Amino acid sequence: MGMASKTKSTSGQKRRSSASRPGQAGVSHGGRVSGKGQPASSGRYTRPIPRQVRRSPTWMMGAILGPIALGFLMIILNYAKLLPGSATNWYLLGGLVLIFGGGMIATRYH
Repeated sequence: MGMASKTKSTSGQKRRSSASRPGQAGVSHGGRVSGKGQPASSGRYTRPIPRQVRRSPTWMMGAILGPIALGFLMIILNYAKLLPGSATNWYLLGGLVLIFGGGMIATRYH
Protein backbone atom coordinates (compact mmCIF):
# COMPACT_ATOMS: atom_id res chain seq x y z
CA MET A 1 0.00 0.00 0.00
CA GLY A 2 1.89 3.09 1.11
CA MET A 3 5.40 3.67 2.21
CA ALA A 4 6.17 2.81 5.75
CA SER A 5 7.55 5.59 7.89
CA LYS A 6 11.04 5.00 9.24
CA THR A 7 10.56 7.10 12.38
CA LYS A 8 8.16 6.10 15.10
CA SER A 9 6.27 8.74 16.97
CA THR A 10 4.46 7.54 20.04
CA SER A 11 2.80 10.77 21.14
CA GLY A 12 2.80 12.78 17.95
CA GLN A 13 5.62 15.04 19.13
CA LYS A 14 8.91 15.27 17.35
CA ARG A 15 11.95 14.45 19.49
CA ARG A 16 15.00 16.59 19.07
CA SER A 17 18.45 15.69 20.29
CA SER A 18 20.85 18.27 21.66
CA ALA A 19 23.29 17.49 18.87
CA SER A 20 20.85 18.75 16.26
CA ARG A 21 21.36 22.39 17.33
CA PRO A 22 24.38 24.07 15.78
CA GLY A 23 27.12 24.81 18.29
CA GLN A 24 25.36 22.95 21.09
CA ALA A 25 26.69 19.45 20.58
CA GLY A 26 27.50 17.73 23.86
CA VAL A 27 26.56 20.68 26.09
CA SER A 28 24.83 19.71 29.29
CA HIS A 29 22.34 22.17 30.76
CA GLY A 30 21.66 22.11 34.49
CA GLY A 31 23.03 19.68 37.00
CA ARG A 32 25.77 19.93 39.57
CA VAL A 33 29.15 21.30 38.58
CA SER A 34 31.10 21.02 41.83
CA GLY A 35 31.16 18.30 44.45
CA LYS A 36 28.26 17.65 46.75
CA GLY A 37 28.13 20.47 49.31
CA GLN A 38 31.78 21.42 48.87
CA PRO A 39 32.93 24.63 47.21
CA ALA A 40 35.37 24.31 44.35
CA SER A 41 38.87 25.09 45.61
CA SER A 42 41.52 26.82 43.56
CA GLY A 43 44.36 24.96 45.23
CA ARG A 44 46.03 28.18 46.37
CA TYR A 45 46.39 29.12 50.05
CA THR A 46 45.13 32.52 51.13
CA ARG A 47 46.51 33.46 54.50
CA PRO A 48 44.28 35.28 56.99
CA ILE A 49 44.45 39.03 57.49
CA PRO A 50 46.66 39.96 60.48
CA ARG A 51 44.88 41.23 63.61
CA GLN A 52 46.70 44.59 63.44
CA VAL A 53 45.12 45.31 60.07
CA ARG A 54 41.61 44.28 61.18
CA ARG A 55 41.57 46.49 64.29
CA SER A 56 40.01 49.93 64.05
CA PRO A 57 41.72 52.90 65.67
CA THR A 58 40.62 53.81 69.20
CA TRP A 59 39.17 57.17 68.11
CA MET A 60 36.71 55.48 65.79
CA MET A 61 34.29 54.63 68.60
CA GLY A 62 34.00 58.35 69.38
CA ALA A 63 33.50 59.06 65.67
CA ILE A 64 30.60 56.60 65.69
CA LEU A 65 28.89 57.55 68.95
CA GLY A 66 29.49 61.32 68.69
CA PRO A 67 27.30 62.04 65.65
CA ILE A 68 24.64 59.59 66.81
CA ALA A 69 24.43 61.23 70.26
CA LEU A 70 24.43 64.73 68.74
CA GLY A 71 21.69 63.72 66.31
CA PHE A 72 19.46 62.37 69.09
CA LEU A 73 20.18 65.44 71.20
CA MET A 74 19.32 67.77 68.32
CA ILE A 75 16.00 66.00 67.72
CA ILE A 76 15.06 66.03 71.43
CA LEU A 77 16.03 69.71 71.87
CA ASN A 78 14.02 70.58 68.76
CA TYR A 79 10.88 69.05 70.25
CA ALA A 80 11.54 70.80 73.57
CA LYS A 81 11.92 74.09 71.62
CA LEU A 82 15.29 74.80 73.25
CA LEU A 83 17.21 75.42 70.01
CA PRO A 84 17.63 78.93 68.58
CA GLY A 85 14.70 79.96 66.45
CA SER A 86 11.60 77.86 66.54
CA ALA A 87 11.03 74.13 66.16
CA THR A 88 11.67 73.50 62.47
CA ASN A 89 12.09 70.52 60.24
CA TRP A 90 15.67 71.56 59.45
CA TYR A 91 16.78 70.60 62.95
CA LEU A 92 15.08 67.25 62.50
CA LEU A 93 16.78 66.74 59.16
CA GLY A 94 20.16 67.71 60.66
CA GLY A 95 19.66 65.24 63.50
CA LEU A 96 18.74 62.45 61.13
CA VAL A 97 21.74 63.18 58.92
CA LEU A 98 24.04 63.01 61.96
CA ILE A 99 22.51 59.69 63.04
CA PHE A 100 22.82 58.31 59.51
CA GLY A 101 26.44 59.50 59.28
CA GLY A 102 27.30 57.75 62.55
CA GLY A 103 25.69 54.58 61.23
CA MET A 104 27.71 54.77 58.03
CA ILE A 105 30.94 55.13 60.01
CA ALA A 106 29.89 52.14 62.14
CA THR A 107 29.83 49.90 59.07
CA ARG A 108 33.62 50.33 58.78
CA TYR A 109 34.31 49.41 62.42
CA HIS A 110 36.19 46.17 63.12
